[in-house]
This record gives sequence, structure tokens and C-alpha cells, in this order.
Amino acid sequence: MRLIFAGTPEFAVPALRALLRAGHAVVLALTQPDRPSGRGLRLQPCPVKRTAAEHGIALCQPRSLRLDGRHPADAQAAHAAILAARADAMVVAAYGLILPQWVLDALERPAAAGAAGLGCLNIHASLLPRWRGAAPIHRAIEAGDAQTGVCIMQMDAGLDTGAVLLRAVEPIQHDGAQADSTGSLQERLATLGAELIVQALAQAASGRPLPAQPQRTDGVCYAQKVEKAQACIDWNDDAAQLERRIRAFDPQPGAWTMLAGEVLKVWRAQVVPDSPAPRSPPGSVLAVDPAGITVACGQGRLRLLQLQRAGGRRLPVAEFLRGQTIVPGVRFGPARADD
Repeated sequence: MRLIFAGTPEFAVPALRALLRAGHAVVLALTQPDRPSGRGLRLQPCPVKRTAAEHGIALCQPRSLRLDGRHPADAQAAHAAILAARADAMVVAAYGLILPQWVLDALERPAAAGAAGLGCLNIHASLLPRWRGAAPIHRAIEAGDAQTGVCIMQMDAGLDTGAVLLRAVEPIQHDGAQADSTGSLQERLATLGAELIVQALAQAASGRPLPAQPQRTDGVCYAQKVEKAQACIDWNDDAAQLERRIRAFDPQPGAWTMLAGEVLKVWRAQVVPDSPAPRSPPGSVLAVDPAGITVACGQGRLRLLQLQRAGGRRLPVAEFLRGQTIVPGVRFGPARADD
């Protein structure tokens, strides 16, 4: 099939590679514009752009797709490129821009070979209607969901409201050393999504397209985009909730707290089981040893296992303490992001 691929981050790369391996002709890739990154804040191409360049795929990087928006020239250029591609379908994976109605309409027109176009198919990293929106993986871990998955969805004008062609379940590990972060879960879901989109297109090419199942109207949750301020650790919260949030915000934006005026990122922690309600204020260090730093929370206690100072690297607590003195009684803060 002739395909347009719309995606930006690493999550989308396995799907793009899988489509190429399956023999599909990806004739155009849409990605977001290059962003400044690193200490020098130089413009860096996104993972999908790099992959497209490796395979000689034509590229379009509009700042917006709205023809009546702030960047109409970008949208007009994208409009021309999409129509010229004469694609059978567009595959979307974590693109990051909303597709206006004209894009949906363009992909539903008759394709070059005369067959009806398949429209826009989205690889969505949740079991819809659970976690519609920008950050479904983060929010599933943060909420303590036992499972998540991937849906191949026919896109419509709503926010992740389209009918579902395929779905597959993936368990979320919350216990022990193998507890999932967003990074580890994202890798598995990206691989799963790549397998499902190839399957969906193969079914369509065989003349036996998968039935589209409308989403349920109950159980809808909105996966709000994660902002850096939301990653500030509020020690007034429950220890179990904080532990999940720390994993949910790994690798981006990274859960953080303050110590002696310095930002400190917390990458791994564990709830201290059967701990009594602490008498010390939330954020107070209760115990320090090479196994972890125990901190009082609003309810329960949290043992910090992996930390990072600004400009440093992630370190297990035992190694971190060789270069940083922390003693019982000191207090992490602020208690809230707006303190």
C-alpha cells in the first residue's frame, strides 16, 4: 500500500520500520519541527525524521495543519504534499498535532488504484476508551492500572473517539525491581503497536478488512499532557501514589524535589511496607543507609533508591551518598509545586 506516516518520538519508530519491512511504500512522513535540545540548545531532528531520512522518505514538518491557523503557509504546504502522495491510508503514531477535518477527508477519497482509501489509522497506547489524550502511558502507571494495551483506531473528528479495529492487552508490572516506568512500558507498547498496524493493513489488503467496533461510552478517562510542574513531588501525598508517579514520570519529565536549594530528581523508590503514620512533617528524612533514604509522606513512608543531582547522572543511593551528605531530620521540599 501507499502510506503516509505521521509520528514524532521514539515510540513511533518501530511502527514505521515494521511498515517498511512489510513491503508498504511509505511515500511521505509528517513529523513535528526540529526542537532545540542538549546543553547547546541546537536544533535536533526527531527520531521519526532520522528514520525517514535513512530510507529516503519525503518529509513534511508543518508547525500546524490548520489552514486558518497561525501558520497557514505550513498547512498549505502539508495540504499539497498529502494530496500529491495519493496514499491509501495515513498511519499516525504519537504525532503530536491534531489532524483537522481536511486531513481526514483527504485520506478517505478514492486512492490511486481506484479503491477507497482507508482513512487515518491511529496507534493509540491504551485500551480505549480508557485514557484518551496525550499521555496514556504515564497516566495508566500513575493511576495504578493493572493493564493497558494498544488500539488501532480509525480516526475521526473527536479526541481518540474513533472506532477500534484491533486491540491487544499488555500487563503493567507494579512490584519489585521489574516495576514498569513509562520508558519500559512504552518500549513494549511500541513493539505491540507495530505488530498490530501491520496486521490491520494486511487484513485490509486481503479484501477482508477488520470490523470497526465503536467505543463504549462508559469508562472514559482523559490522559492530560504531563507538565514539569506536575512532576514536583508533593510529600503530603500518599507514599504509594508517589511511588507510582515517580515511575510514571520516568524518563520525562522526571519526578523532582528540592534539597538545600538544589533540584534533585528521584528515579526509583519503594513504599516501606507496614509503616506507621510518621510523626515528622511530610518530606522529612527519617533514616539514611546505603539501601535507601526513608522519607515521611502524608500517609506512609517512601524509600528513595535512585537519585540524580542537576548536571549529574542517575545513581543508586549508596553511590549518591558518597558525594552528598543527607542526615535524618533534614526535609525535602517544596511540599507543593507552588510553595
